[in-house]
Amino acid sequence: MPLHRIAPRLWDARRLEGGIYARLPAHYLRALREARPPGPGAADAPVRVFHPPGVPRAACGAGEGWVGGYRYVDNDKLAPRVKKIWKPQLFMRELSSEILDKTFTLTVTMRTLDLVDAAFGFDFYILKTSKEDLQSKLGIDLKRAMLLRLARKDTDLHPNDPVKRESIFNKYKAFAIPEEEAEWVGLSLEEAVEKQRVLEKKDPVPLFRVYAEELANKLVAKALTEPVTVSRKQ
Repeated sequence: MPLHRIAPRLWDARRLEGGIYARLPAHYLRALREARPPGPGAADAPVRVFHPPGVPRAACGAGEGWVGGYRYVDNDKLAPRVKKIWKPQLFMRELSSEILDKTFTLTVTMRTLDLVDAAFGFDFYILKTSKEDLQSKLGIDLKRAMLLRLARKDTDLHPNDPVKRESIFNKYKAFAIPEEEAEWVGLSLEEAVEKQRVLEKKDPVPLFRVYAEELANKLVAKALTEPVTVSRKQ
């Protein structure tokens, strides 16, 4: 007789079908199921990229990290191989967002800067790039903030210049989605579950309010059932 009703290898696939996971918004669950690995598929084994803890990463990163391998001593192929780690070169650059109307000082790589140029701007790069390819918590949070501002058409953006504000919203309107979907963009499963718990949480009602409401209802019901006496003038 099997120990578990469902095989352990299926637990991760089935956990979205029950409990609080099943009550998450449908668009969030659909995005979670449709998530794809970063980059196009390749026939050969991909290079393993790792990010040591405590080491600064590119803020909007393009998936770059440390790559481990081997090299020949003095480039002599008859010499023994020794371990080597290749690290991306990091830069501090200021990148401006039209939608958020802010300038951020971020840690970036040359590839990130090339991708921003290819997208014709920092906002376009963040909005066009998927969560899997961004591979950056800050980049995903910026994307969610941009989508929320587009969905709400926030008047805090250039409050004294409505013409400029409207031109910015029109420029990026192709990326606009409903606010209830934008709030969930890029959330990890743990963050989404916590958000769902907060939405479902109901604050307890104080007992004095419950009893006061019951008493008021009883008094109203009693007043309606009692006969009304009409006094006649003599």
